[in-house]
Amino acid sequence: MTYTNHQYYMQIAIEQAHIARDKDEVPVGAVVVLDGEIVGVGHNSSITASDSTSHAEINAIRAACEKVGNYRLPEAELFVTLEPCSMCVGAMIHARIKTLVFGASDPKTGAAGGVSDLVNIEQHKHKMEVVSGVLDTECRELLQNFFKQKRLQAKANKTENKNEQ
Repeated sequence: MTYTNHQYYMQIAIEQAHIARDKDEVPVGAVVVLDGEIVGVGHNSSITASDSTSHAEINAIRAACEKVGNYRLPEAELFVTLEPCSMCVGAMIHARIKTLVFGASDPKTGAAGGVSDLVNIEQHKHKMEVVSGVLDTECRELLQNFFKQKRLQAKANKTENKNEQ
């Protein structure tokens, strides 16, 4: 299979999402790219880190800022498997991310055109390009399978507890 640059970097974000899934975290992964070089990667770790801000995008931005030695990333692209929430879009705006590329839309908390569109608020001085739907099916199925497995586990645990009584 031949990948475009967007698909190539999204595939790396998907690998990060698999790391999150393997830690029993919601499988979301992110990659920050600057001048064709990966400068930051991250995956969800809110549960293991006991930190509600430890989303994939935040972790990738933190890693990228540390690597380049600047809190601003004005020429960077951020690739993430799921449409970012409002917190993460806010972080991208503050970091001055140039382009956001995401896979699956988030119908519950998406803030890059989904439930809300914080990217295109007129009053924001910083403007960010948004590309959506890159490897959408693969990103969406990863999340759907994770939550399906969680529901099956919960049902099995409920049945097991009922049988013990």
